[in-house]
Formats: sequence, C-alpha cells, structure tokens
Amino acid sequence: MTAKQVRLRDVAIAAGTSTKTASRVINGDDGVAPETRLRVQAAVDALGYQVDVMARSLRKGVDDTVGVVVPTIGDPFFALAIEEIEQMVLQRNINLLVASNSRHAELERKVIDGLLARRVAGLIITPFSADYSFLKHVRTPVVFLDRHPEGISAGVVLVDDRGGARLAVEHLASFGHQRIALITDDLSIKTSALRHEGYLDAMNALGLPTDPALQVVGCQDERQSEQRTLELLALDVPPTAIFSARSETSLGVVRALHQSGRTDIALVSFGDFVTADLLKPAVTVIDHDPRVLARKAMERLGSRLDGTEDDDQ
Repeated sequence: MTAKQVRLRDVAIAAGTSTKTASRVINGDDGVAPETRLRVQAAVDALGYQVDVMARSLRKGVDDTVGVVVPTIGDPFFALAIEEIEQMVLQRNINLLVASNSRHAELERKVIDGLLARRVAGLIITPFSADYSFLKHVRTPVVFLDRHPEGISAGVVLVDDRGGARLAVEHLASFGHQRIALITDDLSIKTSALRHEGYLDAMNALGLPTDPALQVVGCQDERQSEQRTLELLALDVPPTAIFSARSETSLGVVRALHQSGRTDIALVSFGDFVTADLLKPAVTVIDHDPRVLARKAMERLGSRLDGTEDDDQ
C-alpha cells in the first residue's frame, strides 16, 4: 500500500479507534487520551499516511494557511516579524505563505488577490498602497501590521511613530545637539511621514533650526542611507546628531560614520538592529520590536479565525 492509497479510515482501523478520533489526533486535539494518541501516531508512521491538504481545504472552503504580505523580506524588521508569525502559526498546525510587494502598489494588489484566490484562512498585511477599500467586502479576516491602512476600517497593530520620533529628537537635544539630521524612507509611506512629523514637532517645540539640507528622505535601504549620510558629513556645517527613522537605514548610517571616523556624531535609531549595543559608542534605539507587533497581529488574527473577535475591531 502506497502513501497515496492510505486513507484516514485505514489509520483508524490500524489504531483500533474511530475515524473521528484518528482525525482529532492528526489535527492536534489535546482532548484525546495519551495512549490513544500514541496508537494513532504509530499507525500514521507505519502506514505512511499523509494529510490531503487540498482535499481538506476544499471541504472547509478555505486553506489551512495564513498569508503575510510585507514590502520586502530583506528588511531586518520584517524578517523578524515573519519569524515570529511563523512560530505562532505552527503552534496552530497551519501553514504560512509569505509574499513581498517589492514596494509597488500595483504588485501588492496582485499579491493580495492571489492569496485570496488561494482561499487563505487569513491575511496579515503591512500596507504600502494608498487605498485598501477593495478589501471592504472580503470575508477573509485581515489584520494590518505596523502601518494604518487607508480606505478600510480593520484591525491594526502599530506603535506611536510620531511620538517615538519626537522622543528621539528630544533625547538628542537634551545632550546639547542643535543640528539634528533626519534620515528616513519615502514620505508617501505612512510610518515615514509620521516620523518626519514627529521630528519636526520636536525641532519646532525646542526652537531648533529645521534645515531642509538635514532632512534626508527617500532612503529605501542601507546602501542609500550610507551614501546620504556621507553627503551629510560633507556639508559645510554637518549635523552633530542623526535620527534614523528605520532600523535598516540605521545600518547604513553606522557604516558611513565608522568609515569616516565620525563616531563623535550621536545616533538614535527608530528600531533596534543587530550589534546596536555592541558598537562603540553604542547606538541609542527607540525599541520598536517587530516580534511584539507580529505577535499581537497574529493573536488578533487568531481570534478572528476562532470567531471570537469582529473583523472591524
């Protein structure tokens, strides 16, 4: 008998139990007696039984899969978030399907439509597009991560971007810094815009000059932030401190500062990154832990999958 020919009924007969009980064991139900669970597992191993995921999905109407859509999996922030979500979905005995929109709004729509066509059980999305009204009438549970979506009322897990940026600038100013530079991503991205606003809030409140030459926007990755940091250092009057609004751009800032021997310039990063505490001098960070946000997002999605939370909360 080959693995393809083995049915759940065969496992139940070999284990001396009902088909329903064998199914409960295979699906991770903790309510089955330990000795029964061992018999069923032994039968599964002996017969080479494999769950027919496609058939089960057709019966249930949805796939046992959670889809995650992020701008890029290369960003350390999103890599850690995905890792946390993966651990949580495994505990629920479901699968994870990760997709990147590559920072293109049109591609993001195609990616989301593709996941919905696969009838995933739920979606976790880090918004990049400007309008998500196309999801208003979708029955699939959706939770947004790290950024607030436009055009739809849905569950969102995020941090106080504007307040965190304000705190970072206030911290630098408390040490006497007045020429404080900002390095951030494209301002069309909500988190970048909010952190830029927080930077300006603090600079204006403190009466510090908001020199456009010190406001670097559009840095998508560490390579670009490294180059733009070098340009800041080459100014006739360079900054004495830098606020980097993303952990990925912070990596480029650190590389530029160390290569230039300018470790006298203070740095605050919105989001931690590997080696931040090991550098000399150490980098101050606004703790924007992607694991915590991802955990909260998956908990909310899990509640919706279980039917214990409305989708618009």
